[in-house]
Amino acid sequence: MIRLDSIYLQHGQQVLFVEASAALHKGEKVGLVGPNGSGKSTLFRLVMREEDPDEGQVSVDRGVSIGYFRQDVGELKGKTVLEATLDGAGPVSEVAHELKVLEHALADPARAGELEKLVERFGEVQARFDELGGYALEGRAREILAGLGFREAVVDDDVGALSGGWKMRVALARILLMQPDAMLLDEPSNHLDLESLIWLEQFLKRFEGGLLMTSHDREFLNRVCTRILEIDGGELTSYSGDYEYYVKQRAIADQQQQATFERQQAMLKKELAFIERFKARASHAAQVQSRVKKLEKIERVEPPRRHEKVSFEFKQAPRSGEDVVKVEGVSKAYGDLVVYKDFSFLLRRRERWCVLGVNGAGKSTLLKMVAGQSQPDHGAVTIGASVKLGYFAQHAMEVLDGEKTVWRTLVDAFPRTSEGTLRTLAGCFGFPKDEVEKVVRVLSGGEKARLVMALMLFDPPNLLVLDEPTNHLDLATKEMLIEALRTYEGSMLFVSHDRHFLAELSNRVLELTPEGPHLYGGGYTEYVSRTGREAPGLH
Repeated sequence: MIRLDSIYLQHGQQVLFVEASAALHKGEKVGLVGPNGSGKSTLFRLVMREEDPDEGQVSVDRGVSIGYFRQDVGELKGKTVLEATLDGAGPVSEVAHELKVLEHALADPARAGELEKLVERFGEVQARFDELGGYALEGRAREILAGLGFREAVVDDDVGALSGGWKMRVALARILLMQPDAMLLDEPSNHLDLESLIWLEQFLKRFEGGLLMTSHDREFLNRVCTRILEIDGGELTSYSGDYEYYVKQRAIADQQQQATFERQQAMLKKELAFIERFKARASHAAQVQSRVKKLEKIERVEPPRRHEKVSFEFKQAPRSGEDVVKVEGVSKAYGDLVVYKDFSFLLRRRERWCVLGVNGAGKSTLLKMVAGQSQPDHGAVTIGASVKLGYFAQHAMEVLDGEKTVWRTLVDAFPRTSEGTLRTLAGCFGFPKDEVEKVVRVLSGGEKARLVMALMLFDPPNLLVLDEPTNHLDLATKEMLIEALRTYEGSMLFVSHDRHFLAELSNRVLELTPEGPHLYGGGYTEYVSRTGREAPGLH
């Protein structure tokens, strides 16, 4: 369906692709992986003909339709959520528009003289609309929107009133409704809650066309993808299997290449030593010349590219008292919506509670009350003795000074810390080398979130309250964060839609349901095993 043949592309001083070739076939589900800045989004733009390679060729089979979901969704306003979704349905949406125009024309007395012609055209367009499945289209659009978390009441509201994250869901719904022959999805798992993520997973597994996608959610890649395409050092390498299998195969290939490289280096050293030793002796001239020619013909083996594993030794949190948070008889409502009624909960030292619940269940509300950002209508939330609390939420980025650089922000926060330590910290959270000179106001939402996380964890509190801490983190940074928090001695209360993060770090589960809260001893993996579902809204 889609082929890249011997692509070469350079942006300024950076070479993105060198003799890179790959193909996407019908029915394949391919995960595109590679370090930040390696060219994943550029590859999508090449396929969409938004950019041309310097050398090589990108070809798409004749008649193949492509749906492209990108992070920049543009301006969506002036229509309802449903209308904006239907607009993305490809040819059928154009036919639907003409059908509406013809309906108005038929009802217009001023056009009575054209009635016969209009009726004939209306019949043709109606038949085409039926042929394209148009009459089932609205039902499918509503089903997709519901799967992506839209309540029925919101579907007929103005799409312009939605937040950026919800507009992204509308843009994704348009591509899914379109049912193209191939889909290019750039981070479709961003901005989705756990229920929507699992719904999307099932949808994509059933999709019969070709799929090429990026994602920072390893479990999502594992469930959907049957092949991994890696961009590394300008090359494209294909690995059959899911993401976990790719990680293992990549490690084996690196070990084999390193062993081959070391063997060749030992052989070269031996040959060069012989040449150096006997080059001045006439009796060995023929042997020396023979070995020199042999070395000139040898194809040199490169060592495997070093994938630096970002890691950081975070300080241990100070010890707190045994009772860290007490929630006693709490009630909380927003207008007619009752979120909590006479709710009690105890978080003890070294417990790590993940909070699960459908949209509107009160997950963020609980975290805000514990963090002191919101007060209960009735009851009390008490923080225990010697508790130092760190709270991460999306609005936490507002505490950053927009005029400072990343580096100045870190130095001002930790003035007694060595430059080397702070540079390692910055690198761990996605600011290597010159990236630390970026001014905060030009950072993306994800970069700001990473900077706030670095500030919080460098000198960690003994209670972490984290609301979607993994949003915008790439796979490597997520792994670093998981490794750091595995050895964390404090207590945690957190919300996340990343199943790998949930499984690795939780040892308790608080499930919020309309019938009331359910508490589970054991972490997320035990919760899934006991309930038979991965999220509260699923059956």
